[in-house]
Amino acid sequence: MAVVPASLSGQDVGSFAYLTIKDRIPQILTKVIDTLHRHKSEFFEKHGEEGVEAEKKAISLLSKLRNELQTDKPFIPLVEKFVDTDIWNQYLEYQQSLLNESDGKSRWFYSPWLLVECYMYRRIHEAIIQSPPIDYFDVFKESKEQNFYESQESIIALCTHLQQLIRTIEDLDENQLKDEFFKLLQISLWGNKCDLSLSGGESSSQNTNVLNSLEDLKPFILLNDMEHLWSLLSNCKKTREKGCFCHS
Repeated sequence: MAVVPASLSGQDVGSFAYLTIKDRIPQILTKVIDTLHRHKSEFFEKHGEEGVEAEKKAISLLSKLRNELQTDKPFIPLVEKFVDTDIWNQYLEYQQSLLNESDGKSRWFYSPWLLVECYMYRRIHEAIIQSPPIDYFDVFKESKEQNFYESQESIIALCTHLQQLIRTIEDLDENQLKDEFFKLLQISLWGNKCDLSLSGGESSSQNTNVLNSLEDLKPFILLNDMEHLWSLLSNCKKTREKGCFCHS
């Protein structure tokens, strides 16, 4: 049986995981803090001094979180009771049990990168829900909306292509279906360029037709198993059709 490879973590200096924890996550936290600060007047108008104090509390919690990250402190359990709090804390305990560290603590640079990033977002959420009456505030709403509106040209082009594909799909031969399937896979792959977490919260809007860029982007695909995937799906389809034919 193949050995499961070690999880990516910030231990590997220069790796994507390392740069994520060292640079990208602190940048995201800084932008979240800035967003809260920019809405201070709005919180005061809606909630008076209570709203201002809530903003200060949320910023204080997020600044503490950023410091924990940058000084590689151990993960701490979630404290605010929420629907997933117990599940999170149970998993943090499980993660600690897997470590060989002398203190047995999960740390930012020594834990699996995916856990680190999810934990960071969960702690952001906790900082907000611990700060009523602004516990409704979405710290990412502005950036999400901005990127959505700025990407409308690309969105419309893709939707138009999909509508055309739906209308003509029954008339496509095997090679044409394969070509369209590969296009959709690549669109799904490069759609990650719009992920605001990857850009550290900076604008990542797409204002060009992604369909026209697929050929130029192909050389940047590090591992391409699309042909193998198509072969597997085609064989499964043929097997299923034979089974249906025999049954009938």
